[in-house]
Amino acid sequence: MEIIKLTDKERNELLKRSELDDTRVTGTVGEIINDVRARGDVALKHYTEKFDKVELKDLRVKKASINKKNFSIDEKVLNALKKASDNIKKFHKAQIPEEWFIEVDEGITAGQIIRPLDSVGCYIPGGRAIYPSTILMTAIPAKMAGVPRVVCCTPPGPDGTVSDIILAAASIAGIDEIYMVGGAQAVAAMAYGTETIPKVDKIVGPGNVFVTAAKKMVYGAVDIDFPAGPSEVLIIADETADPEYVALDMMAQAEHDPNAASVLVTDSMDTAEAVNTEIQEKIGSMERREIITESLERYGRIIVTNSIEEAVDFSNEYGPEHLIITTENPEKLLNSINNAGSIFLGRLTPVAAGDYGSGTNHVLPTSGCARMYSGLSAESFIKKPTVQRLSEKGVLSLKDVIVDLAEYEGLYAHAESFKKRLDHVTSKR
Repeated sequence: MEIIKLTDKERNELLKRSELDDTRVTGTVGEIINDVRARGDVALKHYTEKFDKVELKDLRVKKASINKKNFSIDEKVLNALKKASDNIKKFHKAQIPEEWFIEVDEGITAGQIIRPLDSVGCYIPGGRAIYPSTILMTAIPAKMAGVPRVVCCTPPGPDGTVSDIILAAASIAGIDEIYMVGGAQAVAAMAYGTETIPKVDKIVGPGNVFVTAAKKMVYGAVDIDFPAGPSEVLIIADETADPEYVALDMMAQAEHDPNAASVLVTDSMDTAEAVNTEIQEKIGSMERREIITESLERYGRIIVTNSIEEAVDFSNEYGPEHLIITTENPEKLLNSINNAGSIFLGRLTPVAAGDYGSGTNHVLPTSGCARMYSGLSAESFIKKPTVQRLSEKGVLSLKDVIVDLAEYEGLYAHAESFKKRLDHVTSKR
């Protein structure tokens, strides 16, 4: 990989990275959504046969398949899913906010209560790989928030079934229903409902460009988490960083997808050169070396800055999905970090920790969206209705606020509704 300085031209190219352009598929996705709305299950089965090459009689996986006691998967993998589940539950349970009330002014009590969404749909991708961890990351936070109905849509395998690893993860996560539908058609089904799939209130989970475009198009009919593009990591490193660890972190991100972005920003030329050497020496032995090589060639960069402060400034501008800080004192830099989906501190903390086992969520904003979005959390699945109550003293304390402002805005019925309460209170005095 080329080692470069952070010029204005290079900065602009990096900030664009592999932006997900879904405009080329919006026409097709719009047609699919409209077809599913019009024909329901018939359309879902048509697209499953067309895109997945599977003819299905039933779209829903039988409940007994999720609840069965024995799954045909490696015991070590099953135990890993259970341990990961325990950590995810602990972390996301702690995210749920408390209800609260305050006295805003004399006689005016206001507060916020917490209520879960009624239903959530989790999209679980198929294709290049199977992601049981994504089931845990999408369903468990919803269950921790108290959502009573959590469903999953995932493409069927070539044999017209869902694999045992997906079923096991769904069982551990507490999924209530599984449907063998993928792509934009699955998003449409969850957003609008069909004969078999009742509509949900929110759709979460990653997917390809068709899934992302569909989520954006149904937003408003349902809520969504956020638009998701190719995965990415930015690493801030100094002279104390371990070059082998950094090289592996960059290749780990690159193996996701040829469009994944892996960026190292360091104030040490020695570190930059050592990491570059490690990548050259190790890439040939990687299982997914073709994908890694293409990804690093297209969107991998090693950048040398004049200082760590300059590296932090660029990171905040970049707003990475994953941010690794491997410096002598990473906690010292944490206060300066404003934009990142998930942050990994120290040389012993790879992105893989958050992807699988630390309990934090791996469904995260990409393409700079960490500047305005947070990753998926338990709070993603709750509503926060506000509550207020006025006593007689509260009515009197607002008499010079509500009537004057309502009448100024020309909303005289608003003013009258308050005057009646005010008349009632003053008549008693």
